[in-house]
Amino acid sequence: MNIRFLLLLLFFTIGAWAQDEEILVSGSLIEAETGQPIPYATVVLKDVSSKATIMGAITNDQGRFQLNSSTKDFYVEISFMGFETIQLRDFKVKGNKVTLGIIKLFQDSQMLDEVVVRGEVSKTEFKLDKRVFNVGKDLSSTGASALEVLNNVPSVNVNIEGDISLRGSDGVQILINGKPSVLADESSNALGTITADMIESIEVITNPSAKYEASGTSGILNIILKKEEKRGWNGSVSINTGVPDNHSIGGSLNRRTEKFNLFTQFGAGYRSLPRDNEAINRNLINNEVIFSEGESFRNETFFNITLGTDYHLNQYNVFTLSGNFAYEIEDQPSETNFRFFDTNNTLVSRWLRDETTDATNPKWQYEFNWKKQFKNNEDHTFQLSALGSFFGKDQSSLFTDTTLEGENVDNNQQTATNFQQADYTFKADYTNPLTKEYTLETGVQYVMNDVGNDFEVRDLIAGEFVINENLTNDFEWNQKVLGIYATGAYENDTWGIKVGVRVENTDLQTLLANTNEGNSQNFTNLFPSLHTSYTFSEKFSLQAGYSKRIFRPRLWDLNPFFNIRNNFNIRAGNPELQPEFTNSYELTSIYKIGKASMSSSLYHRYTTDVVERVSTFVDNVNFSTPENIGTNSSIGFEANGKYSPAKWLTFTWDFNFNYFDRKGTFEDQVFDFTGNQWSTRLGSKIGLPADIDLEFNGNYRSGFETVQGEQSGFAFLDIGMRKKILKGKIVANLGIRDVFASRIQERFVNQPTFEIYDFGLRGRFLTFSLSYAFGKGEAMTYSGRRR
Repeated sequence: MNIRFLLLLLFFTIGAWAQDEEILVSGSLIEAETGQPIPYATVVLKDVSSKATIMGAITNDQGRFQLNSSTKDFYVEISFMGFETIQLRDFKVKGNKVTLGIIKLFQDSQMLDEVVVRGEVSKTEFKLDKRVFNVGKDLSSTGASALEVLNNVPSVNVNIEGDISLRGSDGVQILINGKPSVLADESSNALGTITADMIESIEVITNPSAKYEASGTSGILNIILKKEEKRGWNGSVSINTGVPDNHSIGGSLNRRTEKFNLFTQFGAGYRSLPRDNEAINRNLINNEVIFSEGESFRNETFFNITLGTDYHLNQYNVFTLSGNFAYEIEDQPSETNFRFFDTNNTLVSRWLRDETTDATNPKWQYEFNWKKQFKNNEDHTFQLSALGSFFGKDQSSLFTDTTLEGENVDNNQQTATNFQQADYTFKADYTNPLTKEYTLETGVQYVMNDVGNDFEVRDLIAGEFVINENLTNDFEWNQKVLGIYATGAYENDTWGIKVGVRVENTDLQTLLANTNEGNSQNFTNLFPSLHTSYTFSEKFSLQAGYSKRIFRPRLWDLNPFFNIRNNFNIRAGNPELQPEFTNSYELTSIYKIGKASMSSSLYHRYTTDVVERVSTFVDNVNFSTPENIGTNSSIGFEANGKYSPAKWLTFTWDFNFNYFDRKGTFEDQVFDFTGNQWSTRLGSKIGLPADIDLEFNGNYRSGFETVQGEQSGFAFLDIGMRKKILKGKIVANLGIRDVFASRIQERFVNQPTFEIYDFGLRGRFLTFSLSYAFGKGEAMTYSGRRR
């Protein structure tokens, strides 16, 4: 009896244990078209009879999944947005395991169409001092890059090589979440690590308010990233080649998790930048003439790497730490032919001036940022950031003059440059939306620039190089700018007004250490701003703005040293140069008509202490230095638009015309004159079958009168072609810049005692690149553009 009872108990125990033992289900998910893993897809085990969910999981970054079932009567259902949902029923259980292996998902074209048509569509909202382009699912679901998204923003154009312009003008400042970032550095393509589904919106600011530093740019594009986006791995590698030499290899990588966003970009390459030059110096007093023409090169071998991370401490605090290091090795050969003719137009001498220049340039940049969001409102924020950078140059040059005909002018010179520049920016910004309509902003920024340029010139005398004390010196430049601002805004659904003021104190010190020549400037300025807008409808809005801006002389405007490559045409800086101040008024209309978006502006700008390069003529040598020359009052009209008559065809255009009234004096000369200048650009993007895109950009810039002569106009054409393979996982780019080699720089100086002609040409550039992407997003080209 007892034995039968024990056997029965043992039987039920084994049966119960067998029923409780779980079955392990595992597999790996990839895209059928590309073979790429699919992260964050949903895998569910469902009961065969009731279809109730037994267990669920999502795939990891490599597309793998693993989950358990306590019953054998189940099937597997796998789904992911944009792909066909599948059910797996034909599998075997071996040793309490179900191994599904590699599972392929096919894109669901019908579902993707529904996302585009029924989902959230990208659109532009008009704010007080900016336009906000909200990225909808029609873009975020495509896997496009940040540059592709920018190219969909009205007034913004991104060419195939990745160059960004706003309303037809270069020099756009790119911000990430309202702050400078190594991700937005033009010298790399770190923007390629950002895909469309990471972007919340893009702010377009053409007339910045007092919140932004008063030094001018052509505009600001602020990319706002989503906080909650988790995309796993994104990355790309590319190789590039071109004529003249432009060869590089690079890559970018981005990894997003719940807490971290890790990104890196790296590359190396070699490029050559040739330039043709021609000059004529004509002395009208004795009719002597010097002709010079030649070719120069800037050859560079370069390496760079960017590393950074965003750390989401919690939903209210994000920390960013990033850095960039670059190293360049330069070789700058040049050859210039000179001819000197006397009063009787007789050749006096002909000689050749050769240059051999070598340099090494270390660069680095680093950034720290903390952004805090308050619980009561996501727009209630405090942001603290620090950005530092360093640039160095150790350069040596040898110039050799060789007489070819006539009088002997043989002469050898050496120069040596030890240059170091350190820049630091510290910034704090606080934004408080008091109510839905009222917002206050305040902040402070401190910028430090510290430069030292030790320059030495040596002349060959009696077989030895001897220091030329007249040309040798150590230039030190230190500038500190402290800015404090406050703005207040009222804005409802149709109308708003924003008032702000910025106070900036500039402390500038320059010193020529060897001769103890110093220049000290300390000034404080107010920079008010006023913006208002009225939205008549979603398709038409008016904006009006006023701001005061400043142009502080740059280092090379102040540095008195010069390159003696052509020692009859010398450009030098002016340590005593004063800043320009501009009062800018602008009325802008923004409207959409069908498939076209357009904006037009009337503007008036009044600038004092205008900086112009002025030529003086001594012993047939042209010295060109920047000087403050009076005032400039300009009235202008600007219009730009984007029109897409079909999905495969887009036209963009820009037109700018301004009439100016110049008044000023320099030494004994009066510079009072009026003139005009205009420019236009017409671009087209054509989508061809087989995922081929063509791009044409034609530009024309008119000539205009200058304080001493005139500047010639020119026209040029750029062409690009892009081929996508495997839905953008592989991209091939072909570009031709300045197809007809017509982008010239030609300047005439016509004065009572002398005339100067100066001509420069870069020539035609042909580039080809091949890129491959992994993870989500398209392949991006690494260009290694010079910073």
